[in-house]
Amino acid sequence: MSFIVGAGATNVDLLYKNMPKLPDIGEEVYTDDFSIQLGGGLPATLINLGRLGIKTKIATELGKDMFSSFASEQFSSNGVTPLNLYHGDGIPLNITSVIILPQDRSFVTYGKESINPDSRALDEFYNAARGARICLMNPGGFTGVYRRLKSEGTVMVLDTGWDDEMSFGKYGDLLEIADYYTPNQKEALKITGCSNVKDAAISLRKYFDKVIIKLDKDGCLGLDETGEFVCRSIDEFKCVDSTGAGDAFLAGFCYGLYHNYSFRDSIEFGNITGGKAVTQAGALSAYVNEKELLEIKNRYEGVM
Repeated sequence: MSFIVGAGATNVDLLYKNMPKLPDIGEEVYTDDFSIQLGGGLPATLINLGRLGIKTKIATELGKDMFSSFASEQFSSNGVTPLNLYHGDGIPLNITSVIILPQDRSFVTYGKESINPDSRALDEFYNAARGARICLMNPGGFTGVYRRLKSEGTVMVLDTGWDDEMSFGKYGDLLEIADYYTPNQKEALKITGCSNVKDAAISLRKYFDKVIIKLDKDGCLGLDETGEFVCRSIDEFKCVDSTGAGDAFLAGFCYGLYHNYSFRDSIEFGNITGGKAVTQAGALSAYVNEKELLEIKNRYEGVM
């Protein structure tokens, strides 16, 4: 079991930075700072893992368009092997224009939230994922494959993202399959129906022996057999853009699991990768390689 795998839609972000304002109807506004990069979600987590030296695979949808070509090149250059589940002639990716203003951000997206796999795509994903050490889960049509991989010994890690209707009832099947779930505090309160983070952590013990709740700038709450603890954020990382922070956290956390570190050490790795990600605009602009990750971890040993 020597790789990490996941299935999900690919996002390409067109970032318009330092915008003075949103254009009114019929108006054109210029900026002198622009970039194109892969966006957040599962692809960002797998790319961050690839940058940490772990073999990764993604089952996704790629077409013959220029955005798909860009995405494929980005995956390959960052150590991620793409498996294409798309067999049509359209543009199957999500394409987002991100307008970064001094005080906030605005988004316009073409695409869809998730892949709706047919039986062929399910078989293709399962065959690619067999033998994975870790599988990254997200909501969509792959629950049957997740259950099968779990029965074969793959460690299952779930990240649902935000959903206005999230609840134990809606996500119960995924929660029962997952070995770990990595919500932020807003997601944890919503899915449990609790009014505070500590009660939410206790409620999540219904499904998990080890509970994680990300606390944004305050770090991460953990709960295991020894009790509750908080791993602090790293002060040297100053937030410029929070896009992709959760995806980067998940990469650091999975790095720890993959290399058999303790639960707390794995969370601390996640705090490092997630903290570094917010120091530049875009989901994948700022990151650490494996050497830098271990150096920072050693430097903050006993402090986080």
